[in-house]
Amino acid sequence: MSRGRRYDGEQKLNVKKVFAVIIAIAVIVMFVIGISKLFDTESATQERNVALRYFPVYTEGKWGVIDSSGNTIISPEYDEYIVIPDNSKAIFICTTNVNYEDGTYDTKVLNEKGEELFTNYDTVEAIENYDSSNNLWYESGILKVSQDGNYGIIDMNGSQLVNCEYDSITALKGVTNSLLTEKDGNYGIIDNVGSVIINNEYEEIQPISDQYENGYIVMDENNKYGVINYTRTVALENEYDAIKQVYGNGKYYIVREGNDWKIVDTDGNEYLAGEYDDIISINGENAVIEENNKYGVVSIANGQSIINSEYDSITYATGNNYIVSQDSKYGIMDSNGNRLVDLTYSNIVYRVVANFYEATNEDYTSNLIDTDMNVRLSNVIISELNTTNGYIKVRENGEYKYYNFRFEERQAKDILSNNTLFLSQNEEGKYGFVDKNGNVVVNYIYDDAREQNDYGYASVKKDGLWGTINSRGEVTVAPSYNLENNSLVEFIGKWHLGEDLNLYYFTDE
Repeated sequence: MSRGRRYDGEQKLNVKKVFAVIIAIAVIVMFVIGISKLFDTESATQERNVALRYFPVYTEGKWGVIDSSGNTIISPEYDEYIVIPDNSKAIFICTTNVNYEDGTYDTKVLNEKGEELFTNYDTVEAIENYDSSNNLWYESGILKVSQDGNYGIIDMNGSQLVNCEYDSITALKGVTNSLLTEKDGNYGIIDNVGSVIINNEYEEIQPISDQYENGYIVMDENNKYGVINYTRTVALENEYDAIKQVYGNGKYYIVREGNDWKIVDTDGNEYLAGEYDDIISINGENAVIEENNKYGVVSIANGQSIINSEYDSITYATGNNYIVSQDSKYGIMDSNGNRLVDLTYSNIVYRVVANFYEATNEDYTSNLIDTDMNVRLSNVIISELNTTNGYIKVRENGEYKYYNFRFEERQAKDILSNNTLFLSQNEEGKYGFVDKNGNVVVNYIYDDAREQNDYGYASVKKDGLWGTINSRGEVTVAPSYNLENNSLVEFIGKWHLGEDLNLYYFTDE
């Protein structure tokens, strides 16, 4: 039997020389790689890692689904909009056999493989809800199902949370975790896990505010109103002719008996009864009131005037401060009646999450004012207020800049840390893109452009038309779309965002 030469008595392998050769080769390889990186401009523009998301698409009169890389998941072949209740989950609700005369339709739910889900129900639907600006959203983590004309709730895995026992289930408008149920003509409330908050005993139910924790206004069979807390306790008995949807720190409520408005507390005490034409809001121990078509602020306890009733509008902001208007000019006052900001602005809005005032000038630019009433940024246009990552993007002197909520300027590469490319503008006003080290990846050839979006695509405009580049700076769609009617320009692959942001769909038309 033949043996390897290492074992046949001839010259043995010199281990030290082998190690030396290996080390020398490794050094050469590392040197070559290092040199190649210096000349490899693409090393700084690798493909961006993109979270998997799903979106409806519309083309040639049909609806389908794509993912966040632009791949087709459901071919566009459906006549009706495909609802995606949670775009991080492959649950696509398709509507078929619609009869517009009698309002009947069928639904089917597909996953990313085109397999049908939840087939043991007659219909499966997302539960629509709307915020105060009438923007559409869907209740999180749940679906409405029906059997034999009755409705229940399942979670996204198909587990039944509420049996199909209700005549209808809808979202309480503007409020999360509050589902309005109907049974035999009476209304109640359940939460998103199916717990009964209010039994089906009332003619009407409204939220106190947009926070479900603040409770609900209920009307009984005698058309009298009361308040039930989210904890199922009764805050006010059903004995009032009206109760306003105003939250007063869980203590005060604005009610009407006959023609008189007043404030009552949970102990049965009454305040300001019949003293004013209307009571608008409650802020701590003060209330905004109306008399003779003018607005002021008074103390709830004793009715003492805090801000005289001489303003066209008063809105509580934060702390002891109110935004007031007079003759279409806006300013800020405190609860001592001091003017903190003169009435010189076209509008003022308090940005709660970011904790600053946005005061609009006559030229539609804004001054951003902190809570100490210092103007921190002047004559800017807010392009984005990102509460998730805590930054403000503004257009200032024709240039986009980024600030954190302390008004400290930040570079795009620090704010948009996941981006591979960053928008840049040259002295001639043309736009291009650079990498995180400032190296030009996309030349300055565009008339306008947008930062790279969460899915790795950046919109670019040339000669009045929009297109897109990918995360490596390669042209995915040459500028060819007129998107002047789009309030937001965004691409995923060959698809651009549609005009109707309420639906939030993509199209290639």
